[in-house]
Amino acid sequence: MDHKGETREFLVSRRARITPDQAGLPAYGGNRRVPGLRREEVAMLAGVSVDYYTRLERGNLSGVSESVLESLAQALHLDEAERGHLFDLARVANASGAARSRVRRAPAPTVRPSVRRVLDAMEGAPAFVRNGRLDVLAANSLGTALYSEMYVAQSHPVNTARFHFLDPRAARFWGDAWDRIAHDAVAILRAEAGRNPYDLGLTALVGELSTRSEDFRRLWAAHDVKYHRTGVKVFHHPVVGRLELTFEAFELPADAGLQMNVYTAAPGSPSEDALKVLASWAATTDAERTSAEATEPRA
Repeated sequence: MDHKGETREFLVSRRARITPDQAGLPAYGGNRRVPGLRREEVAMLAGVSVDYYTRLERGNLSGVSESVLESLAQALHLDEAERGHLFDLARVANASGAARSRVRRAPAPTVRPSVRRVLDAMEGAPAFVRNGRLDVLAANSLGTALYSEMYVAQSHPVNTARFHFLDPRAARFWGDAWDRIAHDAVAILRAEAGRNPYDLGLTALVGELSTRSEDFRRLWAAHDVKYHRTGVKVFHHPVVGRLELTFEAFELPADAGLQMNVYTAAPGSPSEDALKVLASWAATTDAERTSAEATEPRA
């Protein structure tokens, strides 16, 4: 990833979306050459010189203080995820060469056996563990059943962004929510790129999706970021039909960069009934697979 380019485009895109009126500034004249604030206006709001802000917007965050970052976040009206992204960009800019090398050499994350047992213990709730680039590293039986369409064409680890942008099944699976979930997926990847621009797997994934999906390229260029913590998703499952499920995301403190997503249905809702049918289908499918594997001739 081009860290300076990422920093530059992020700051320019956030500046462009804020009007003088939103920033509480008088707008002199009606012929402005920029869609949002000018550099000198952001500098004034952040309490820094124009030259210093220009240096930051050119992608040079080395040595920037936390107080300046806070002032800049306030001047640009950054939300929590955007503020976190700005601080991540600054942290990476000030990381030593040794720290960057350690990131490049870090082994691929794995799901510990105890975490797998937690997944399997949640028999009535679909659940899976993913990393920051949206690879699904482990799932319980119901989680695999919920995302059965995603497992059709992908090998392990499956990736939710690759499914969303490259698999035609995704349009049917998400229905009217496709655009919103597409935006969220890209915003999650963009935030991860800010945290870890030296992740070669992430770089390869972004390159693949940018090459093969015009929708991904368009959304990636927006430089939006998002935290994915809780919400409601509607699935159109090929076996049980419509499912409206609430998800909660839990970071795994002992496994940096991994989080567990768990889905539940409202008690007494049609989605709860559909989830029970899905669990029955998953159990039958698992039993059939186990039986088939047991009868396969050994080499």
